[in-house]
Amino acid sequence: MAELGFHWPSLLVYLVNFTILLAILYVVGYKPILRILNQRTERIRGSLEEAEQIRAESEKRQEEMQRELDQARQEGQALIAQARELADRYRDEERQKAKEEAETFLTRARGDIERERDNAIEEVRQQFADLAITAAERVVERSLDRDAHREVIEKVLQESSKIRESG
Repeated sequence: MAELGFHWPSLLVYLVNFTILLAILYVVGYKPILRILNQRTERIRGSLEEAEQIRAESEKRQEEMQRELDQARQEGQALIAQARELADRYRDEERQKAKEEAETFLTRARGDIERERDNAIEEVRQQFADLAITAAERVVERSLDRDAHREVIEKVLQESSKIRESG
């Protein structure tokens, strides 16, 4: 092989040197590089797992927030319904109070009107009695006993009101 330019002892020395160089590079370079790559792979894997956990936790929190929003919305609707119910009840109570006050006012007014009517009738009777006595005095042309005649006139007025009520 010497004709081809191979020199066996040199080739053997090159081969041993290359093997020693590979061994040194393996110990010094390859193992630390593999360790660094493995560490980096582990960090990336850890980061991915952490990102997945964060994503899952985020989804969980988002679902919880959605449930809370739904619950708050339902509570808000319930509060609105309750407020409407209270407003309706308050309006009904106020209407009832106003109606009762109006009825009380009407009853009182009717009572006042009836009393005024009775007073007016009594006043007319008094005036009629006085007029009748005055007329009787003038007719008879002498002074009459006012109290005695008033009793007679009252009796006549009562009899006439009984006749009027039955008729």
